[in-house]
Amino acid sequence: MSAKAAGAPGSERCAAAGDPAPDTMRLDRLLVYLRFARTRSAACRLVQNGALRRNRIRVQRTSEKIAIGDVLTFALGNTVRVIEIVALPERRGSPARARSHYRDLDHEAELPLAAPRKAPGTDPISDMKDRQ
Repeated sequence: MSAKAAGAPGSERCAAAGDPAPDTMRLDRLLVYLRFARTRSAACRLVQNGALRRNRIRVQRTSEKIAIGDVLTFALGNTVRVIEIVALPERRGSPARARSHYRDLDHEAELPLAAPRKAPGTDPISDMKDRQ
């Protein structure tokens, strides 16, 4: 009898297409499926750099399970993204389909974290407002 015989450890198969979606998903897979990382290796680097939090707690392992309702906070480029997971994707899809699986909680995500400040005297419009 082989090691993969019925009842042997590891013999469970992945959910079939007709089965309901799983309750949790690995963080690295989720980041790839939602298109925040291109590869699982890139997702691992996000976690290893300490740039990712789940429900306000820093994530230590890429294998951490993520469930619907979890809030993820992470630095991506020069922005900080705060998203709530509303559904778990079954596979990597189009960008529009990926966006349907999360809700953006930080509506200012397009603004850079460290916007360069303008020195006084370089912006005549704001200088006029300051004088009034």
